[in-house]
Amino acid sequence: MRTFLLFLSLFLCSGPAAADGRLNGSDVAEIRAVIHRQIEALRRDDARGAFALVAPGAQEAYGTPERFLDTMRTSYQAVYRPSAVAFLDLVVMGDEVVQPVQLTERSGARIAAVWVAYYAMQRQRDGAWRVNGCRLVQPSRTISA
Repeated sequence: MRTFLLFLSLFLCSGPAAADGRLNGSDVAEIRAVIHRQIEALRRDDARGAFALVAPGAQEAYGTPERFLDTMRTSYQAVYRPSAVAFLDLVVMGDEVVQPVQLTERSGARIAAVWVAYYAMQRQRDGAWRVNGCRLVQPSRTISA
């Protein structure tokens, strides 16, 4: 619950994510690339690399790359070690940009839980996109492999 409240406070207090409210194909591609790079950094236990893709306000809340990695490892296992990643349709709500990502988490060799991670994205002053929070939703279904 504490993690959700941290996400909610960062998400609601982040300021305009899309600046002028318009996104183009390059924005969508960059947003997805940032999330993909962060997932790859987490797979390698690259705390600094994953943390570098987090928006400044969220970095401040976590404090250190190691604390961020610890949180991902313990509370966001599906984000930390997904076996499959699929980007869903990007959502713009007012000035907020959210990229839903379907993540598959293997539990042993035969069962997979499917999660949806809602990434709140924030455009930085230099135009770059950063992750401003992630809400991981309970598995929606179980798949036998």
